[in-house]
Amino acid sequence: MSLFEVPGWSVPPAPVPQPSKKRKRPAAQDVDDVDEAERIKAAQKNIEKLMRALGAGTADLEGDDAIKQRKKSRSAKEKKGKRSAVEPEEGRKMEKDGKKGGEARAASRETKAANSTETSRAEKRSREKPERSPRRAETKQERKEKQKHKEKSRRSQSADARSESDSTHRNVHGPPSVTEKTEQRPSRKTNDGPGDAGKSQGLTPLQANMKKSLDGARFRWINEMLYKSDSAKARELMSSDPAVFADYHTGFRHQVESWPTNPVSHYISTLSSYPAKTVIADLGCGDAALARALIPKGMTVLSFDLVSDGAYVIEADICTRIPLPGSEASASSSKGDSDNATAQAGEGQVVDVVVCALSLMGTNWPGCIREAWRILKVGGELKVAEVASRFSNVDEFTSFICAFGFKLKSKDDRNNYFTLLEFKKVPRKRKEIQWKNLMSRGNLLKPCEYKRR
Repeated sequence: MSLFEVPGWSVPPAPVPQPSKKRKRPAAQDVDDVDEAERIKAAQKNIEKLMRALGAGTADLEGDDAIKQRKKSRSAKEKKGKRSAVEPEEGRKMEKDGKKGGEARAASRETKAANSTETSRAEKRSREKPERSPRRAETKQERKEKQKHKEKSRRSQSADARSESDSTHRNVHGPPSVTEKTEQRPSRKTNDGPGDAGKSQGLTPLQANMKKSLDGARFRWINEMLYKSDSAKARELMSSDPAVFADYHTGFRHQVESWPTNPVSHYISTLSSYPAKTVIADLGCGDAALARALIPKGMTVLSFDLVSDGAYVIEADICTRIPLPGSEASASSSKGDSDNATAQAGEGQVVDVVVCALSLMGTNWPGCIREAWRILKVGGELKVAEVASRFSNVDEFTSFICAFGFKLKSKDDRNNYFTLLEFKKVPRKRKEIQWKNLMSRGNLLKPCEYKRR
């Protein structure tokens, strides 16, 4: 039982001593040694704290103010002591600074004199130079127009880049790395047709870029139409609008510039070593580059395409009928004539070499192979050059050509872009050929389609 009781307050009994692992300090006293007087003092302190908490606010404030005043007086005394200690040191520093100050003043005078001379020179220069008129502030309308002009030029440049990238790719299956070849070339000369220079004169750079992109898009459309339709439809389009033929070959000339090699150039160099009186039929000649190069050397070059140029090119549908003499072997020949080479190879041919350089374009292109056999002499040569990626299977294609009455002489597929094939005309051994089946196999060659950007 405790000695006294206070409402709301109790003095706890002495805690039970517990063994501790820590080493006891020698000065510490045990709880059991606390006497009753010390307990009374502790209880008085607790009562005072409780009274302060219950509402002795004024006494609290007065006590806090006294504590604050004591703290202020102590801090003031400490500051005075520090100042008294710092004053002799500051006096010594002032003496040293006085000596250095004279030197600093002399240096500052020299720098001021140098600065004054420089400013005087600058003032003279500014007087000599005429004053520029203040720049006129741009209006909102002018800023908008400038921004529109920049956007148009940026679009035209991007369209130009797309058209150039399209022209470097022959098709989806065509030469895949023509772009890489053109990027490696430092410069490239343009080979525009006779009408291209006149059309591009008087155009601003922006207009020229826009025209170039439009020409590229038109070329892609014509090219796709020629590969995905038959020759009769293509001829109808060309005859109704001769500008289509000109536009196509203008784009084709730009396309040729990006190729690492040109099959027509290869055939020009190869046929230049043939005898002077060799008769050559160029089927799908375009602008008749073969004839322009070989006719001056004494050769006879007959050039055929859908539109005539009035000089070198003869208008003809090479997949239907070529206007040249020659006949096919008669299927109704007698048994006695079955071994006759003349009866099996036809009669009246005058052509020694037939060239098909990238000209097997329409869906009915097998008709061109049949016409080539008809107009060729026995032993005559058929030279075919096509984009390498158009072939699903080169061996299947060569066996298909041999079914018309040809024999494969050579195959050159070392070039990654073009495959060159050479055949020789031989007499047909079979009496009847299933022409319907042969003519329906135009899907052996894939069409050339440009990538759409």
